[in-house]
Amino acid sequence: MSRSQAALSAPAPDPMPPQHTPPTLADVARTAGVSCATASRVLTGSARVRPETRHQVEQAIAELGYVRNRAPRASRDRTGSVAFVVCEDDIRVFADPFFARMLWSVSRELVAADMQLVLLTVHAARDYRAVSKYVRGGHVDGALFVSVHGKLPESLDQLGVPTVLCGRPLDSGPNLSYVDADNVGGAERAVGHLLTQGRDCIATVAGPTDMSAGVDRLAGYRKTLAAAGFDDSGLIGYGDFGRVSAEHATYRILDRNPGVDAVFAASDLMAGGVLRALRRRGRRVPEDVAVVGFDDSPLAQHTEPQLTTVRQPIDAMGARMVTEVLGLAGQRDHAPVHVVLDTELVTRDSA
Repeated sequence: MSRSQAALSAPAPDPMPPQHTPPTLADVARTAGVSCATASRVLTGSARVRPETRHQVEQAIAELGYVRNRAPRASRDRTGSVAFVVCEDDIRVFADPFFARMLWSVSRELVAADMQLVLLTVHAARDYRAVSKYVRGGHVDGALFVSVHGKLPESLDQLGVPTVLCGRPLDSGPNLSYVDADNVGGAERAVGHLLTQGRDCIATVAGPTDMSAGVDRLAGYRKTLAAAGFDDSGLIGYGDFGRVSAEHATYRILDRNPGVDAVFAASDLMAGGVLRALRRRGRRVPEDVAVVGFDDSPLAQHTEPQLTTVRQPIDAMGARMVTEVLGLAGQRDHAPVHVVLDTELVTRDSA
């Protein structure tokens, strides 16, 4: 057979195999059954890793074919820092236990990964510009945004570093990753619990309408009442997730509808305001009015009576945000990650 005949009779080459997205550090951590911080410590050669854990991570790296890619950051050295950006005024940041717990969780995970946290606060549009300039200036390797209000600034999609939001953004806006709690499901569980107790005039003090947590918790409340055949007219008040706003909202609800026998508050701080308003109006909890909050913050166990509430996994949310931002680091192209973690109803004396 001639060389030309052999060429003609040879089988056609296989088509090119489909291209797959390169594995991330988060993929390695999941495969190894460890946190992203632990996987990162293995890659950096930290001595603070048990031999068996190091072996698990190294096996996962080999199995997935993970390659640490620093190309997108080649223009400068890595800083070893991640920005934690809270979009609230300083008073709210340090007064609301949600932020303290989230800050503690994120800081713990970053320290475990031999990284530092840089705390920034945002009060207005000009602050977004300043934060954007700081992040783009090469001071951090990633950014975590917490408590974003309203439409996302377009600049957040152009920071040049991995960015993860705490909470689903309200608008389709920049295509960013986020980690959230199941706010709709949590509200459904809260209102469902009140319905099973025979409460038939259930009000709510909802959170801000420019935040997904406020919108989703209200949606869960309304959905559950509607499914049970109840009307929510005159039973909805609004607060800013703070105690004072909820107290005033409760007065307005009671003025409109004196027969209220239960209140679902969209945060524990607001539930504290609800309890104060009910006490000042001479209503007993839970005998006259049952109250359920949302967060399961330390406050829930120090109210009188102790607060039934929806536990959102703040520690797990903070840890997952760090896992995702570190997992996205070094990836030239990545699809946004959308994570929603389960919530749980914790029953105490108020309902």
